[in-house]
Amino acid sequence: MSTKVFAFATMCVGMFIALLDIQIVSASLRDIGGGLSAGADETVWVQTAYLIAEIIVIPLSGWLARVMSTRWLFAVSAAGFTATSLLCGIAWNIQSMIAFRAAQGFLGGSMIPMVFTTAFAFFAGRQRVLAAAIIGGLASLAPTLGPTIGGWITDNFSWHWLFFINLVPGIFITIAVPMLVKVDKPDWSLLRGADYVGMVLMALFLGCLEYTLEEGPRWDWFGDDTILATAWISGLAGIAFLWRSLTYANPVVDLHALKDRNFALGCFFSFVTGIGIFATIYLTPLFLGQVRGLSALQIGLAIFSTGLFQVASIPLYAFLANRVDLRWLLMIGLSLFAVSMWNFAPITHDWGAAELMLPQALRGMAQQFAVAPTVTLTLGSLPPAKLKLASGLFNLMRNLGGAIGIAACATILNDRTNLHFLRLAEHLNIRNESMASLLQTISANAVALGNDMSGADAAALKQLSALVMREAHTLTFSDAFLVILVCFAIATPMVLLMRKVVPPAAPSADAH
Repeated sequence: MSTKVFAFATMCVGMFIALLDIQIVSASLRDIGGGLSAGADETVWVQTAYLIAEIIVIPLSGWLARVMSTRWLFAVSAAGFTATSLLCGIAWNIQSMIAFRAAQGFLGGSMIPMVFTTAFAFFAGRQRVLAAAIIGGLASLAPTLGPTIGGWITDNFSWHWLFFINLVPGIFITIAVPMLVKVDKPDWSLLRGADYVGMVLMALFLGCLEYTLEEGPRWDWFGDDTILATAWISGLAGIAFLWRSLTYANPVVDLHALKDRNFALGCFFSFVTGIGIFATIYLTPLFLGQVRGLSALQIGLAIFSTGLFQVASIPLYAFLANRVDLRWLLMIGLSLFAVSMWNFAPITHDWGAAELMLPQALRGMAQQFAVAPTVTLTLGSLPPAKLKLASGLFNLMRNLGGAIGIAACATILNDRTNLHFLRLAEHLNIRNESMASLLQTISANAVALGNDMSGADAAALKQLSALVMREAHTLTFSDAFLVILVCFAIATPMVLLMRKVVPPAAPSADAH
C-alpha cells in the first residue's frame, strides 16, 4: 500500500504542475511580452496556445493510455512537459515561446486525467474517497494559486523561472512513475484500426472552439472574419466528430458513457464548476488590476485566501465524505459557490483583500466540496473498462466550462460597460449638486496648480469621465458574478437526479 500511496502522490505532483501552468503566466504576461519584445496581442497567445493544445490532448489521453499503458504515457508526458518547460524558459522570441507553450500543453495535458483513473484502480472504500478529495482539491487549487505563485516568482526572480520551476519535479516524475505505477500493460495493436479521422475531427472541433472562445471577446466575435471562420470550422467538425464517435466501432472518445445518468450529470457539474473556478480566477485579478491598479504580486496575495481556505477544508471534506451521502456534499459545494457569487455581487471600486476575504473563503470551500464529490459520483459508477476513456471526457468538460465561462464574462465586461456608463451619465447634469461640487473642487485644484480656467474645466470633465468609467467597470464585474451565480443556482437542485455511489471495498481487478 505504501508503494501505491507514493506512486499516487508522485502522479498528483505531475497533475498539479500541469494545471498550475494554465494560470501561472496570467499575472506575468506583461513581463514576458516585455522580455520578448512582443505586443499585448502576441503575448496573450502564450496562454492561449497552451489551452488549445491541452484541451485537444485531454480527451485523447484515455486511448493513448490503452495503447502505451498508464505508466509509460505518464512518463513520456512528464518528460515532454519538462523538456518544453526548459525551452519556454530559454525562448528567444515570441514565436518560439508560443510554439513551446503549445507543445508544453499538449505533452503535459495527458497527466491530468491519468491521475483520476489510477486513483480508482489503486484504492477502494474510504481510501478512494480520500484520494478523490485530494484530486479534487489539487484540480481546483492549482489554477487558483497560479496567479499568486506566478506573480511572486516574477517579482522576486524573473519570468523565466515560471518555467524552470518545473524541471526538478518533472525529472523526478519521469524517473519515478515507470518504477512505481503498474496498473495496466501496453496494447500496441490498438494502433491498427484506430479512429484517426475522429482524432482529426476532434482536434479541429476543440482547437477552433477554444480559439473562438479565447479570441472572440477581443475581436467583437463574428464581426471578425477569422473568428467567424473558426466558429464555422468548429461547428462542422463538432457535428462530424459526434457522428463519427457514435457510429465508428472503436471511437477515440466513448460518448456512449453518457448513457450512464451519473456520468452525464457529473460531466454537467464538471462543466459548471469549470465556469465557477476559471471565470472567477479571470474576473478577480482583472478587477484588482484594472480598477484598483494593483501589481501582479499584490493581486496574487489578495486572492491567496481562496487557496488557503480550500486546503483548510480538505480534512473536513474527507471526514464528512465517509459519513454523509456524497450527493449532499455536492449540493453543499454548489450552494456555497452560489453564496460566494452573491457576496461578490455588491463589489465596489475600493474593494481590496479585506473585502474579498469572505467571498473568496466561501469559494475556496466551495471548490473542495463541489469538485471532489463530483469525481467519485461521476467515475465511481462506471466499470473499470470504460474508466480511461470516460476520464478524459470528464476532465474535458471542466476545461470547456472554464473556456466558455471566461469568454462569457469577457463579453459581459465588453458589452455592459458602455451600458452602465450611459446609465450613470444620465444622472450627471447641472441639477446634480454633488457633481457640480466635485467639478468645482477639481477645477479649483487645477487652477491652483497654474492652469487657466478653460484648461481646469476640461481637466475636471476628463477626471469625471474617468470616475464614471471606473464605476461602470465595477458594476459590470458585479453583473458577471451574478451570471455565474445563476449557473450554480440552476445546477444545485439537479444533484437530486444522481444515484448514490458507494466506493467498492476492494480495488478493481485492473490494479496489479
